[in-house]
Amino acid sequence: MTVAHAEATGAVSPKEALVRQMLERVGDKWTLLVIEELGSGGEMRFTRLRDRIGGVSQKMLTRTLRQLERDGLVSRRVHPVVPPRVDYRLTKLGEALGEAVCGIWTWVERHLKDVERSRQAYDRRSAVVGPPV
Repeated sequence: MTVAHAEATGAVSPKEALVRQMLERVGDKWTLLVIEELGSGGEMRFTRLRDRIGGVSQKMLTRTLRQLERDGLVSRRVHPVVPPRVDYRLTKLGEALGEAVCGIWTWVERHLKDVERSRQAYDRRSAVVGPPV
């Protein structure tokens, strides 16, 4: 839901709509990976960022970077050279978000084995019982 849509329909306040948008953005795996790479690697070119993230298409990375730039989390610097060279870096706002989501990375690393065990146990139970109806 866009802020404009929230205002038009009155479904939620514009503030609530923006909060939901940002939570959706932060919850996106590509956003988290871009923030992680730019946070640890500093300013970098598009191709280097894509290579470091791995598995992301050019289209998806472009879309993610544009959204992050629009939200003020990433800055884009175009160098006047041929072929074009574009560098991306986190803004202060993006760095602050990176610090905030750092706890999620820490939690995942700390509990990865627990999650794997839970998944295996669930899969064993599901195989016996069958898929949920």
